[in-house]
Amino acid sequence: MSDIDPAWLAATEFLDYGHPAIRDFVATTVGAGGTPKEQALGLYYAVRDGIRYDPYSASMQRHAMRASTTLTRRVGYCVNKALVYAACLRAIGIPARPGFADVKNHLSTEKLTRLMGTDIFAWHGYVSLWLDGKWVKATPAFNLDMCQRFGVHPLDFDGENDSQMHPYNSANQRHMEYVKQRGEFDDLPYDELVADMVAMYPQLIALGEKPAGADFDHEAIARPAP
Repeated sequence: MSDIDPAWLAATEFLDYGHPAIRDFVATTVGAGGTPKEQALGLYYAVRDGIRYDPYSASMQRHAMRASTTLTRRVGYCVNKALVYAACLRAIGIPARPGFADVKNHLSTEKLTRLMGTDIFAWHGYVSLWLDGKWVKATPAFNLDMCQRFGVHPLDFDGENDSQMHPYNSANQRHMEYVKQRGEFDDLPYDELVADMVAMYPQLIALGEKPAGADFDHEAIARPAP
């Protein structure tokens, strides 16, 4: 641990693990026992499946991007969920950094693709965490229920190998393709992310600022199975 930067364990504006919502979530999920790996896995699945993925909830307001806000609402998109996971890991003393990459999504819904105007999802969020002497990547974005509706393999994490988006879905069709790495950070690079998101996806972001602009779960149900 001598090479670990204290910034990778610190509470920040967006990884605000001192908030009661995060403290309670961590305490309920991992309790006081277990190895760091066991705790990291417990938190991974709790975030993956306990917070509903919804790209239409992608508000760019500062308060909306804080981990505590997402955990209170129990809904968010990939960046929100990555920030929650990173905050929870730091809360139990596991170094963690939010990471970002641009991905090509081959299985978006028709409505989401129309709103975005592209199949490139910029600033897709994941988490890099320090376990057993090495960095591993984990992506708690898509909850199990949503994966089942879309015919996508749920993304599991074993604490030893990188867990990033599958290139193929359960029908062996192209699903996700990483096209650009943006890096890993001590905290959310808020200004840079928001500037890109607003410039690239103005219609989607405008929808995310409304209380109930769309229903992604309904689209998943209505979408024909692959």
